[in-house]
Amino acid sequence: MKFSDFFSLLVDRKSRGTWLCTLLTVSALLLAIFVIVGSFLAPERKMESVKWELNDNLQVPNNSQVPKVSNCKDQCRPSGSEALPEGIVSKTSNLNMRPLWGFPKSKNTSVSLFALAVGVKQKHLVDKMVRKFLYSGFVVMLFHYDGIVDEWKNLGWSDDIIHVSARNQTKWWFAKRFLHPDIVAEYSYIFLWDEDLGVENFDPKRYVECNSLRLEK
Repeated sequence: MKFSDFFSLLVDRKSRGTWLCTLLTVSALLLAIFVIVGSFLAPERKMESVKWELNDNLQVPNNSQVPKVSNCKDQCRPSGSEALPEGIVSKTSNLNMRPLWGFPKSKNTSVSLFALAVGVKQKHLVDKMVRKFLYSGFVVMLFHYDGIVDEWKNLGWSDDIIHVSARNQTKWWFAKRFLHPDIVAEYSYIFLWDEDLGVENFDPKRYVECNSLRLEK
């Protein structure tokens, strides 16, 4: 064998060894890169799997599993009234007085209301007005704009009417706050008068009856 042939064979062996070393080095580098990238992607994959699990758990059940509302009565009742017995919650009310115990003296509910702002100086005129309306079946409500209520207690009807006291207020101030539409909705007639009107020739009961007949016609 010539020296040149031997040198060529040796060079070929060295080339193959270098190529093999290069291949191993590149493979090791790729493996290291794969491990490093995988370590960063693992938490994200874990979070994605958790999200999928949450979505699966939070899926809306089908129609067969959704509880159906039995009727509008259960769906439309006021919030907070679920545990209250039937008949306690009402959209409207009235000013008819009821005793703390026992039953009302009369089962007839008045459909007429008489209210006026009063001061103790007009006591004698108010007395005449209240007697006529109260004995005609009206609910009576006095707005005491002077704040004096005790001086009315000597009148026989004082305990049978409603007293509201606030100093230096007009009848419209009282009416806006104490004659709310939900309160007076059940009344067919509402009289809001001044305290100095005369009632000598006025009959509240006859007035209401005549107007009722006129409306029926």
